[in-house]
Amino acid sequence: MDAEKIAVVTGAARGIGFGIARQMAEEGYGICILDIIDQKEIKENLDILKEKDVSVFYYQGDLSNANDREEFSQKVLDKFGRIDLLVNNAGVAPRERKDILEMSEESYDFVMGVNLKGTFFLTQKIAGIMKEQIASFPDIKGKIINIASISSYTSSPSRGEYCISKAGVSMITKLFADRLADYGINVYEIRPGIILTKMTEVVKEKYDKLIEEGLTPVKRWGYPRDIANAVSVLSSGKLDFSTGEVINVDGGFHLRRL
Repeated sequence: MDAEKIAVVTGAARGIGFGIARQMAEEGYGICILDIIDQKEIKENLDILKEKDVSVFYYQGDLSNANDREEFSQKVLDKFGRIDLLVNNAGVAPRERKDILEMSEESYDFVMGVNLKGTFFLTQKIAGIMKEQIASFPDIKGKIINIASISSYTSSPSRGEYCISKAGVSMITKLFADRLADYGINVYEIRPGIILTKMTEVVKEKYDKLIEEGLTPVKRWGYPRDIANAVSVLSSGKLDFSTGEVINVDGGFHLRRL
């Protein structure tokens, strides 16, 4: 099949998501992005993607909003007629870190609305498209990759809503891997560790010290390229006998060494 393969990457205006989009563009995928940031603010990043000589479609919308998810999905389908890869990367942290004894419902709803509800229902929508397109494109082996976090299993009582949302993303991986296996659609999960992005730069000094003291066996920050490389492997088809698999990209944090 000579048609351009299409990758949907949420939250890809910058950070980890942009790193993933850039990698997949380098591999020849057309890139479709759903992100809430005004595209005028990230024109430089979009230009970098367009320089890869692939299709680039940017939709400014809110992942937690049902109408935005529906319109985005339909526009991708109308424009390209297929979806080969979905990377659920979009995520938000609490606007203000608070102890779980003081967390507000507003903060809980904000984080869960994007990280968990939005991710679940966009996956549901794209999975349906992938399932239906098999009749027209039997050669497409759809892939879904969820970007969870070490927070899926690590307690941070000052941002409990984030931890709960990422634990939920891990269950989304299991559920869809199970449900979609009959259609040849593989579902995977990547758990990033401490990755240098705009979200983490505010605590850089803290984590510089922790990493140097041995928090992770690999004594460095992770970078968006590290996550993008893992997406590249999982989307390559070389792991098609695996589904529901979790790949830790965390410098060995998950080893929990003594």
